[in-house]
Amino acid sequence: MRKVTISLALQGGGAHGAFTWGVLNRLLEEKWLTFEGLSGASAGAMNAVMLAEGWRKGKQQGAKQQLADFWYAVASQNIDFALPEEITQSVTQWWLNAFQMLSPYNINLLDVNPLRDIVEANVDFKKLQRDSPFSLYISATEVSTGKLALFNADELTSSHLLASACLPSIHKAVEVSGKHYWDGGFAGNPAIYPLIHQCKAKDILIVLLQPLIRDELPTSAQDISDRVTEIGFHSNFMREMNTLARIRTMLKGKKWLLGKLEKQINALRLHLITNTEVLGELDAATKYNNRKGFLDCLREAGEQTADHWLDAHADALGKRETCDLTATF
Repeated sequence: MRKVTISLALQGGGAHGAFTWGVLNRLLEEKWLTFEGLSGASAGAMNAVMLAEGWRKGKQQGAKQQLADFWYAVASQNIDFALPEEITQSVTQWWLNAFQMLSPYNINLLDVNPLRDIVEANVDFKKLQRDSPFSLYISATEVSTGKLALFNADELTSSHLLASACLPSIHKAVEVSGKHYWDGGFAGNPAIYPLIHQCKAKDILIVLLQPLIRDELPTSAQDISDRVTEIGFHSNFMREMNTLARIRTMLKGKKWLLGKLEKQINALRLHLITNTEVLGELDAATKYNNRKGFLDCLREAGEQTADHWLDAHADALGKRETCDLTATF
């Protein structure tokens, strides 16, 4: 079968990132498919780095193993008292509500972050800096300016990766080279533009963890709070996609008047994988659920979703777009 190279844009979403793990697992089974650029924020950044590190070690199979090692290490941090799921979620929600009233600078004095040990145990950052098989664009948000920061493979350390996943209500801002950073989802979740301007691959596959549309109006205090947070983490991505859609609309019928940027945008072939039926039913507290059973369920859902997507659209990769940009965004 023909070889196709694509770029990936991976959204953040805490434990829901295990869905993306499943999507990547399924894509890695296709030997004709390879990647050029990987853009990710938060959990999406974790998946992107594990994919790159695993591929560096052992191509597709190495990547699958690396992703599994990472997510099961995350699951191993959970202290499972065999509580019913609904009780676990209630406790998690209470814990999250408590953190809204407290600062990590008051209660997490040592800035304990189990992810640091997991990341440093699973990734040889010095080797990845030298030999990353893909271009990496890891999003973080600079606290002082609110601007998007993108960290590339040749500079990447564990601190850069942790900065991309730093929730300010739980962890102190991550300091890198004298600047402080919070979760990349605030500024780009995920960032698309580096894949357009810095990669040759015209196909960009976006894996979303948040539904594009919520039909039900949130009315309870908790649902309203969750939706406000969700919109905050989704808004910059939606704005970027809406801008691309507007440019596409403006360029219709102007084929002979296009500059370099316009030609790049017109040449894009965008693709989208998500599962509103599964992900849309999960409440915000489940983003902190790192039980192995829950992560495995999301992985399986991701694998099945990607499998259905490939059945329908594999032949389009490298040829035509499968996401109607102007209609979707």
